[in-house]
Amino acid sequence: MDLGLPGDDDPARLAVRAWLAEHPKPTGRQLAEAGYVVPHWPAPYGLGADPLSQLVIDEELKSAGVHRPINPIGIGWAGPTLVYAGTDAQKERWLWPMLAGEEFWCQLFSEPGAGSDLASLGTKAVPDGDAFVVSGQKVWTSFAHVAKWGILLARTDSAAPKHRGISYFVCDMRAPGVDVRPLVDMTGEHAFNEVFFDEVRIPGDQLIGDVNGGWELAKVTLGNERVSLSGEGALWGNGPTAADLLDVVRPASDALDPVLRQRLVEVFAEGEILRVLRLRTVSAVLAGKAPGPEASVRKAIADAHGQHVMELGRDLAGAFGMLEGSGPLGGWARDRRAAPARWSGASWSGGFLYSPALTVGGGTAEVQRNIVAEKVLGLPRDPGTS
Repeated sequence: MDLGLPGDDDPARLAVRAWLAEHPKPTGRQLAEAGYVVPHWPAPYGLGADPLSQLVIDEELKSAGVHRPINPIGIGWAGPTLVYAGTDAQKERWLWPMLAGEEFWCQLFSEPGAGSDLASLGTKAVPDGDAFVVSGQKVWTSFAHVAKWGILLARTDSAAPKHRGISYFVCDMRAPGVDVRPLVDMTGEHAFNEVFFDEVRIPGDQLIGDVNGGWELAKVTLGNERVSLSGEGALWGNGPTAADLLDVVRPASDALDPVLRQRLVEVFAEGEILRVLRLRTVSAVLAGKAPGPEASVRKAIADAHGQHVMELGRDLAGAFGMLEGSGPLGGWARDRRAAPARWSGASWSGGFLYSPALTVGGGTAEVQRNIVAEKVLGLPRDPGTS
């Protein structure tokens, strides 16, 4: 599919190249102030760039080996919500260090009894003078142990319907009463945490939007989250792809039994379907159209695809798959025709252990299928639901 990107003489492309010539090794702050971290945002934080200009900027930064600051929850989810509903003072206070990667962010939404049904959350925020006092617990909070700030949902009106009694705050993760405890997953990595709030005081100027208006803002945040979880790699846009798996085994594919060959064909076909859906979405945006149902459908099938890729990689490794840090290449290293792996064995073995989470995080597979059924196909809600 030809997206029609401008050529080398395009003024926007030349402008990026001129800036990169002056800043060959730009800092995160320089990228942020130039508008290149989030070019689609409005000024002064972005350039108000249209989708075509965004792709040109991305292409030029990639060609120059320039990487944007890493702050996925801040830039991807919290930032757009602050742009949407924050005051001028809140934007000025938080957005610049966020975009520059100087202050890391986390998301304090899920609770032990409120995951897929997020509106059932029980963490409370009680007004106390010019502040709110927060008590409760959050769980599965990615990178809470390194975050400076967190976006927090808490109940401010227990008597209101559950969707209407929630408020949206920015919480200082080093404030007295915030207790972050690690959750080490079966990959051995510490990314998740549970967070306890013991009468944590949050100043009133850290409320985003209106009191009890947090659910609408939560939908803004979650909408950005589900888009962010749909990149090229098999692990929520990260890590190896089905094509990478094929590159490993293709030189010695004559040694494959028919069942494994068929499974490789299946994961390749899934990967191509996902790639085309992504291109259709990008093409629609470039044409000025609202994206169709492709984004929702793609999210619904991408998670299972990631599991299929990682499971097949583990099976291809054979007995080597029982070793820590092994990957598909381990099972094929006996054949000198095997291609060198783009991804290390640790990427494959860690990805296999991580992949069960794909159909849970960012909205469970069951919830996502319900969304597609109701919003895309127009099917009725399940009996007994409201």
